[in-house]
Amino acid sequence: MLIPHGTVVAIVDGKGWELYRNAGTEAAPELATVSLPALVEHNHSSGGSHASPHQQDETAHCAAIADWINRQVQAHKIAQLIVIAPPRTLGELRHQFARATEQVLIKELAKDMVGRQPKEIVAALRDK
Repeated sequence: MLIPHGTVVAIVDGKGWELYRNAGTEAAPELATVSLPALVEHNHSSGGSHASPHQQDETAHCAAIADWINRQVQAHKIAQLIVIAPPRTLGELRHQFARATEQVLIKELAKDMVGRQPKEIVAALRDK
């Protein structure tokens, strides 16, 4: 897969996340680390929820990340987006993404990649 210049790559799991921007070319991407914003994670679960506390925390984490991404897309600060996350986390993010975010999403990869080196991330994206 070619990664267009300027594309934001969000790598998320149930507890953490990383942000990169392709500072290289489409054919020779160079993922540069982007500083993470401070997020406010609220546990929005209802009293009748059957989810475990861990799942509730993960849901709040994903909601906070999706909210930040949605606001960045709406402000035209993210024009192209790739999201890499384990399947459950990816599903939770999809549920939270606004329509505008769905439109700038150029690739999703259901894989746990938090903590990996940028070269490994690019290799994983090219394998698909």
